[in-house]
Amino acid sequence: MTFPTITLPARALTIKRGVISTPLAYYFSTPILLVIAVFMVMTEGPGILRDYKISQNPLVLQNADINGKCTTRKAVFTTCEVDLTYDYDGQRYEKDVEVMFVDFHTGDYETGAVISADKPDLATISLGLDMLWNRIITLSAFAILLGGGSLAMIFLALRILRVRAQLRHPAVLTPIPVEITAIDNKRKRLSVTYADRLSERKTKRVAYTRFEAGQEPIIVGDAGNNAVALAVWHGNTALPVLLDDRLERIDMSDQERADALAPLLAAAASGAGQPAVARPVATPPKGMSLARRIGLFLIVLVLLVAGIFGYWLWYVTSAPSQYNSPGMDINNMMPEALNRWGCSQLQKRFGDGPAPFGCTAADYQSWK
Repeated sequence: MTFPTITLPARALTIKRGVISTPLAYYFSTPILLVIAVFMVMTEGPGILRDYKISQNPLVLQNADINGKCTTRKAVFTTCEVDLTYDYDGQRYEKDVEVMFVDFHTGDYETGAVISADKPDLATISLGLDMLWNRIITLSAFAILLGGGSLAMIFLALRILRVRAQLRHPAVLTPIPVEITAIDNKRKRLSVTYADRLSERKTKRVAYTRFEAGQEPIIVGDAGNNAVALAVWHGNTALPVLLDDRLERIDMSDQERADALAPLLAAAASGAGQPAVARPVATPPKGMSLARRIGLFLIVLVLLVAGIFGYWLWYVTSAPSQYNSPGMDINNMMPEALNRWGCSQLQKRFGDGPAPFGCTAADYQSWK
């Protein structure tokens, strides 16, 4: 697909400052995400490490005093806070235990006290061991999403600063079409997000800019649901620069601007091309229709259910251990008939050991 373009002087040109902007969200979202990620690792990491050590040689205590409660938030995230008091080898211990995991369980939890046979001062609850891999996966996912997201935003902010520094020096400008992915009109200034998806470059870039009052991008066509505007690559910079409708962002003479815009204005006047500078841009691009969104949601839902069911079948029939945290959670959530069938499959392979969570009887040890 080709779009009308402009011809710029074949010499090094300077771009005015401030044409590549940093989204405001970067300034407050980045530190918040990073702080949350560090806080979660510091609060949940030591407990997970403690329970991992206990799981290497666990010892269940029958006469420990357990006092605590579990709270479920957003119907998914469960936090259990427990005070443990127990005696071992003539010494009394008092421990505060907190575990967080993802679970769709409804109702009360029943648990017991477990210590490390090697280090009796390390104590936890059996529920924490049952959910150990659940907790590891949950913490890892949050750390990767939040920490990785903040680091990615820092990297993008540094890229913007580097591009701004490069734009201070003259370079040859190469016009390219870019897609406008978002537009916001505040205080008579357009804020535009655009993406280099139409050029032949292998690496596609997304950038953000704010226009001065009265300025608009040069719209030259459509690409599906998004308008197409003109931008330029400034030498070998990492981000393209979106042009304004009067080319005031480029440092050149008025005659050079008029000569560059003449082909676009002539094409618009003759009707041979797309309107260039008179096209409205204040309306954001349309997204997917409601029917397509519902269809996409249903497809994702079906795939999710199929994936969970397939993982459950693998767990009850082929898993190398009955203590697979996601498998135990899924098996526990299954309807009674499927749960009993799954537990019977597990018992056939691991019947000589303790029952996993979801398959225990009233004593929390034997198979139901």
